[in-house]
This record gives sequence, C-alpha cells and structure tokens, in this order.
Amino acid sequence: MPNPIAPSLFADPRVAQAKELLRAALADHQKQITGIRPPDPERKIAYEEMLQHFGMARGGPLFFPYLGSGLGKGALVELADGSVKYDMISGIGVHYFGHSHPMLLDAGVDAAIRDTVMQGNLQQNVESVPLAKTLVEMANRAGEAARIAHCFLTTSGAMANENALKIAFQKHQPASRVLAFSHGFAGRSMALSQITDKAAYRVGLPKVLDVDYVPFYNADQPEHSTAAAVNRIKEHLQRYPKQHACMWMELIQGEGGFYAGTREFFLPIIELLKENGVAVWFDEIQTFARTSQPFAFQHFGLDAHVDLLTVGKITQVCATLFTDAYIPKPGLVSQTFTASTSAILAAQAILDVLKSGGFFGESGRIMQVRQRVMSHLDRIRGEHPEWLKGPFGAGAMIAFTPFDGSEATAKKLLTDLFDAGVVAFVCGANPARLRFLPPVGVVTDGDIDAALGILERALAAHAGR
Repeated sequence: MPNPIAPSLFADPRVAQAKELLRAALADHQKQITGIRPPDPERKIAYEEMLQHFGMARGGPLFFPYLGSGLGKGALVELADGSVKYDMISGIGVHYFGHSHPMLLDAGVDAAIRDTVMQGNLQQNVESVPLAKTLVEMANRAGEAARIAHCFLTTSGAMANENALKIAFQKHQPASRVLAFSHGFAGRSMALSQITDKAAYRVGLPKVLDVDYVPFYNADQPEHSTAAAVNRIKEHLQRYPKQHACMWMELIQGEGGFYAGTREFFLPIIELLKENGVAVWFDEIQTFARTSQPFAFQHFGLDAHVDLLTVGKITQVCATLFTDAYIPKPGLVSQTFTASTSAILAAQAILDVLKSGGFFGESGRIMQVRQRVMSHLDRIRGEHPEWLKGPFGAGAMIAFTPFDGSEATAKKLLTDLFDAGVVAFVCGANPARLRFLPPVGVVTDGDIDAALGILERALAAHAGR
C-alpha cells in the first residue's frame, strides 16, 4: 500500500522557505513598532467611517473604537488609524502570545496547505489527535488523582459549556436543574444566559433552564461565606431533591470581578455535591494558563474532584473534557465544525510552549507577571489609597476598583486609558472594576512598567492632580 502523500507536502523545503521569508518580512515591518503612538490625524475621518459602517452592519457599535490593522509586536498592537497601544486585555484572555507572533505565523502557513479550512465531527484530520491527547494529559498532573480521560473539541467556550451541560443532564436524567455561583458568567447562549447571573443578558429571552444560585467566597468573611454557601446548597437540594444534575463553577470569577475562591471554601461544597450525586463542573475557559498551574483546579488542589471541565480562550480551540463516568451516548455531542485547522495547529503550538516554557509554578512566568503588575498597583494604592482598592484576582487575572467603584467612573477611566495607549476592560458590578489579562507569553517587564505608568498618570488625571 502506498504511504500518504501529505507528509511529503508538509516537509517540502519550499514550505520551510516560505515560512522563513514570511518571518523575515514580518520582522522587518515589526521594527517600525517601538512603542505606543497616537492616531494619524489624516486617517481620522476614514477610520470613523469604518467604525460607523461596521457598527451598522453588526447592529450596534463596538465597545472600543478598535479596528486592528493586522499587525502587532508582542504586547503592542497597531490599529487601522495608525495608533499603537499596549494590549493588556488580550481579547479578554485569548491572545496569550500577543500580536503577530512568528510561532503562530508558522501554524497559519501549515494550516493553509492543509486540505480544509474547517474540521468537524464527521471529518477530523490527524492534527486533532495530538491536541486532544495534550489537553487530557495537562488535565492530569503526575501524582495527582484527576480522572479526566476524554476531550471533545469545539469552536467556542459557549459550545464547550453547552456540551458539558448536555452531558451532565444526560448522565443524571431526569434531573433538570443546575447549581451555580452568584455573579458568574457561563456564556450568552439560550441555556448559558440562564446560568450567567446577569439579568441584562436575559432581557427578552424565555426561561429555558432552572438555576439555583449559591453565594461565592468572601475573603473578608471566609468562614461565614463558606458556611453560607454550604447551607444554601443544602436548602436547594432539600427543596428540589435529586433534581440537580451539576454545579457549574468558576474557581476565579471572570466577569463577576476577578474574585478568587480558596481550597478551604471549595472542598466542603464539593463534598456535599458528591454526597448527593451532583456533577462537579469546573469552567476554566478564562482561567486556563492564568494561575500557577495549567488549570485553576490544579492551583487549588482539587484534582480528585473534577467530573466535567471546559477550556478555551488561550487554547484557540475550545473543549469539553470529562471522566469515564460521563461519556455521552452517541449523538448527544456532534458538530459540523469542531474547529478551524489553523486554530487546531495554533493550539498545539501554544500548548507545547506552555508545557516547556517555564510558565507554571510559584516562580514561573505567570506568577512573575502577577508580581510585577501587583507591585505597581500596591505602590499606587499605598501612595494614593483613594485612587484604587484591591487588587483582586489570582495569577495573571488582575483587577482593581477605581475611586468610588461606580460604573461611570470605571468606564471613564477605561476610555482615558484607551486614548492614552493601554487597552484594558471592566468586570464586576457594585463596585465596577478594571481588569487586566496580560499576554503572558510575550509581555516583558518593560511593557508592564510602561503600561502601569500610563495607568498611574490616568488615575492622577482623574483625581485632578
């Protein structure tokens, strides 16, 4: 039988030469990006017209006047108006390796010579095999008791969560209810908008799912908040006996304000869930590769308890992972698209670097980035305690409350930062916070110092100094 032809194409010297030429071209043009710069005044009208036309096409304006040019350099990104900014939110955690990374250029070239743009449940290419294997391996630390054995790839975090939800319901049928922490964000689909604890995301939508909320950890009252959460779960379980299929958990709340729980908080909750046959589902779509370990459940030492696990953002391809006990029946999870070939190859490249690049551990790059950002925020808070409260979060998920914590103040400061050359975002409500999700794979200490210097000047300007 003849061998497959494809490997000889992928190894063709002309492909390697094309990559080399493209990397050289990219590097030459990146030399012009040396730091932040203001917009080009001559592009103002054309840029505003593009924003207006795109807003009309999508049915609403963009949050920021942000249209990327298609070029960047590490933590710096160029917009189509000619400006260059520090990207300290990385697409809400997606662009872990920043902008125009040569590694991802290579992955894109490799994808371009594959036979299909998209891969799906019916026709998956060989690249999906090592990717699924890598994700399962990373979810099972050596010497720990995690039982994750399976991985279903998908196109978005919402679909990963939808698949986990269906798997939980099928396993625990006829249970029809879900437990979830208050102020969490699970997604915006019909079902996930019910789990997401924000009424504004459900305006005009019919109720499709029964969700019972549980108060999250309060660092100011650790023992009280733990008891409150356990007691609330007991109330829900008693009121609706055997009707809960799973509890959805963000171990560090994302949209809710970057609040982090603790192992001591989660363990009694998990013990109660296990006693009552309720699946434990960790949503790691924003937390993956943002703490001292690949997954936040590993950071908190909860390996032995996970039944369902969802991952995304940094991984480019999203996924639902699960134990043997939660293998779905045929037909429950099946998608025309499970991912693009470029996303699959990019994901594998990213995971390979994460595993070998010194990112994890208490002294790894993730925690170094946190320490650098926190040192600036702690100093500013010490010198001007009225300017900010916090910081909050864990690992490379960092947030703080500016001034009075009002939504208006947070959005004004966010706009001022954007105009000054730093892209951040908001989270939480009452109080509202500013959050950073730095591109850990490329951000330098110099980038952090420069971006936080801009933040300090923006805070001073807001304070009227």
